[in-house]
Amino acid sequence: MVSIDNFRKIVLLLNHAEEMPHFEKTSFRVNKKIVATLDVKTKRVVVKLSEIEQSVFSAYDKTVIYPVNGAWGKQGWTIIELDKVKKEVLKDVLQTSYNNVAPKTKIKNMFKGAHIL
Repeated sequence: MVSIDNFRKIVLLLNHAEEMPHFEKTSFRVNKKIVATLDVKTKRVVVKLSEIEQSVFSAYDKTVIYPVNGAWGKQGWTIIELDKVKKEVLKDVLQTSYNNVAPKTKIKNMFKGAHIL
């Protein structure tokens, strides 16, 4: 289980990550591209993965990580249940999403600190 505060701390450790509003949710972006969105009410995070990455992470536990319904899910948008996910798995998913959206020059040092929460 990862609290909303811990999620924020982890995602904001990504290089150049910024927190911004996104409709009724909060987004975390790199170069204006969404790495993750957070829905505080449902305690869910949505990230962008490739189809293969989505399949691999969903295989971990389909009640914890699973595709968004409909066309968005088929495009790789994936839900993570913060109340159920382990911190190490969450960090792996966030790194993968970051790699998908960040410019290659920013990927070298994904996290600002050597030790992640």
